[in-house]
Amino acid sequence: MSAPRIAIAYDCLFPYTTGGGERLYRSYAEHLDDLGWDVDYLTAVQWEGAPPAEDAFTVTPVVGRLRLYDGRGVRRNAAALSFAFGLFRHLLRHRRSYDAVIVGALPILNVFAARIALAGSRTRLVADYLEVWGRAQWVEYAGGLWGNVAWALQRAAVRITPIATCHSQLTARQLRREGLRSRLLVSPGLIDGASDVTPRPADDPAYVIYAGRHIADKRVETIPAAVAQARRELPGLELVILGSGPTSDDIRAAVADADGAAWVRMPGFVSEEELSRLVGGAAALVNPSRREGYGLVVVEASAHGTPVILVDDDGNAATELVEPGRNGFVARSAAPADLAHEIVAAVRAGQPLRASARSWYEEALRTRTVRRTTENIARALDANAPTTKDAPR
Repeated sequence: MSAPRIAIAYDCLFPYTTGGGERLYRSYAEHLDDLGWDVDYLTAVQWEGAPPAEDAFTVTPVVGRLRLYDGRGVRRNAAALSFAFGLFRHLLRHRRSYDAVIVGALPILNVFAARIALAGSRTRLVADYLEVWGRAQWVEYAGGLWGNVAWALQRAAVRITPIATCHSQLTARQLRREGLRSRLLVSPGLIDGASDVTPRPADDPAYVIYAGRHIADKRVETIPAAVAQARRELPGLELVILGSGPTSDDIRAAVADADGAAWVRMPGFVSEEELSRLVGGAAALVNPSRREGYGLVVVEASAHGTPVILVDDDGNAATELVEPGRNGFVARSAAPADLAHEIVAAVRAGQPLRASARSWYEEALRTRTVRRTTENIARALDANAPTTKDAPR
């Protein structure tokens, strides 16, 4: 009997782009291959020449190269429409070729494209929701007109989703609030294999770190003032800000306002090796983001034994992964005083907190894995889903 065939649809592919979504969907593809599925990865062109050859799945471009974001870091409507149309066209042509399709629900047009193209076929459809936003979030992100349009489209897509998956209780609640009545799978976690890093003590002099894109939702510009305030109790504390993006100029202005030229470093994006070294040596990782669909940053920092400092916010699902006092702290707000309070607590907690953060990670390796998430999806698609090729993990 031939292997069942499944398509995973997302407009980006790791490592050609490096966000959390593309890492997740590549992991889905690799684990589904290991479970016995024949996997196609439907995406946009992000490489030169022929599609890359992968051992675990076939890369199938459904549209050419796209410019995904505008100068403000907002996804472009034209790119979303182009990919959705390419996906629709491909699935319509191959509507009876796949046993199942997993479609990334960001941008939301992908759900409509897949649902309409597969209507009347026996192909099972799963929509994977990395995030779900309320009306106010959409309006803030995209403006009054397009924000309201996007919110209405999201509600409609949620209501026509046959099987939904998500990765936090926050997103699960939002899906139900937006009208989901079908089956919902909440993943146990998104850890994909054990990290090979060896935890070590924090560097001296102590520093805290931010790593990621510089966009409005991340609120990176709040960190310099918070560290300046923390330095009143920890005079030698320094700050490293990695990454770049539309708000980088605002961050540099915030550094100047905090008189931080002597104790702030902004090297931009760095190599994976350097990123690991800097995160591993930090006294804490500070991420004041107002929204996170999962919070892989918590997992990655905890693997190093580096505690995290997040902010309590209605759209921040990453706080679900923090056990205060064990692998980090959650500040009441992004105000400098609130962030500074938790920064001081994390730095002063020292090695015992680092050891407990690593123990949290080791426990999560057994309970919060992409492998378990993928197996749950396979079971939902077919009660007699193929068994693992290899020994159980």
